[in-house]
Amino acid sequence: MKVCVYAICKNEEKFVRKWVESMKEADEIYVLDTGSTDKSVSLLESLGVHVSVEVIDPWRFDVARNKSLELVPSDVDICVCTDLDEVFEPGWREKIEKAWNNDTTRCQYTYHWNLDEDDKPVISFFLNQAHKRHGYHWTHPVHEVLEYTLGDEIVVSCPDVILKHYPDSTKSRSTYLPLLELSVEEDPDDDRNMHYLGREYMYYKMWDKSIETLKRHLTLERAVWKDERAASMRFIGRCYKNKKDFEEARLWYDLAIKEAPHLRDAFVEKALMEYELENYKAVEDLCFRALEIKSHEKTYINEPFSWDSTIYDLLSISAYHLGRYSQAVYFVDIALSYLPDDERLLNNRRIFKEKES
Repeated sequence: MKVCVYAICKNEEKFVRKWVESMKEADEIYVLDTGSTDKSVSLLESLGVHVSVEVIDPWRFDVARNKSLELVPSDVDICVCTDLDEVFEPGWREKIEKAWNNDTTRCQYTYHWNLDEDDKPVISFFLNQAHKRHGYHWTHPVHEVLEYTLGDEIVVSCPDVILKHYPDSTKSRSTYLPLLELSVEEDPDDDRNMHYLGREYMYYKMWDKSIETLKRHLTLERAVWKDERAASMRFIGRCYKNKKDFEEARLWYDLAIKEAPHLRDAFVEKALMEYELENYKAVEDLCFRALEIKSHEKTYINEPFSWDSTIYDLLSISAYHLGRYSQAVYFVDIALSYLPDDERLLNNRRIFKEKES
């Protein structure tokens, strides 16, 4: 099979060499540069990448993705769309080819969207941006998605194909909000982008707009995925918490728990609020309920605080305030197994041990 990688690029010179090294298992690599002012284009070309340059104005991610896909020759069997801040672990092509059948249209694989300083995944979910050459196009100005137009999709899974994300934290997200507003204006019944827009308003601390938009998301006919609905409810709760309306926040956290009791996130987020309010018994109860959930779903909805040291940290402090000093030591030791050099946790342990003795 003929396999090609395609991507869009703007001022990504610091990622180019590592990205190309990761993608070179493909037969060819195609990049649409959308107006770099650094050395991205010359670097890519020097490494054998096919590069075209076109400024997209007004900017839309779907337009740029589609133009980059147009660069890929029509006789290619498998197209793989990545960004330049992403890296495949070696062997990805062989694994995709092995899973690919004559009727396959698309392949999903594991995406480590967030990694810690030891390169261990914090947030992982499945991504499915390996697809056949024909029948696919990108839609939506931002948080763009691949749509298939030639009938039913046949998707194969390659969970042992790993794509890692190493984002540039200095890059601005300033275009996201207006593009999300445009996306919702273009398709007001799209549940996914309504959720994203409400979340974006929350990031900007526009609490009332966020609440209004997320409530609209919950009314949409297509808003049926319980994980995402629960996330909207959590975010509404988070907005009310920031507005100091703690009773309303509790109501929405409880609705999120009822909507998706298989997820830890609403339990832990509510526990974090109760901790701020010094309701330590409530914190303890919520954390224990969260720990009963053992399955870590592979979706973008997952919050890092649900699976890192946070639960044990909260339990240790709650136990201390409830006078259970041995239990406080026990839980802080578990928290320290995640963060062995954390000075605050180490200091807490010293305090707990003194009380225990």
